[in-house]
Amino acid sequence: MTIKRLDHYFIYAQSLDRTADFYSNILGLELGPRPNFDFAGSWFYLDGVPVVHAGTADFAGGYPDNEIKNKSNLKNGTGRLDHIAFRADNIQEFEDRLTKAEIDFHIQEVKNFNLTQLFVKDPDGLTIELNFFDNEQTADSLKTETI
Repeated sequence: MTIKRLDHYFIYAQSLDRTADFYSNILGLELGPRPNFDFAGSWFYLDGVPVVHAGTADFAGGYPDNEIKNKSNLKNGTGRLDHIAFRADNIQEFEDRLTKAEIDFHIQEVKNFNLTQLFVKDPDGLTIELNFFDNEQTADSLKTETI
């Protein structure tokens, strides 16, 4: 038994419209089809795969015991989740898009990995990390190295 890959992550959104704008227009994910659940939400796709699921506080949580008891907690950060990372390319395009949208971001260089990281907050405060490697060979070598 092995885990094959990351499937998706779920975020609680204070505003589905603001969340949809950020994930589709700022990050460039595609807003796509979603099952007809009993709570409002959106699914965002990358290369035809739904990788980000967003929903409202009407969703009680994925585990039956995990019903959200205090919905006001959803307004105060991301709980135990700190950030989600995506591999990306064309950092200048992201910088331009974020600057135009007047969204703050932070850039960090990781020289020994030939990596530039761009960090940005989504509308509900979740940190999104975008990783830009100088070349794919460097990125691919990290798959087999022990860090």
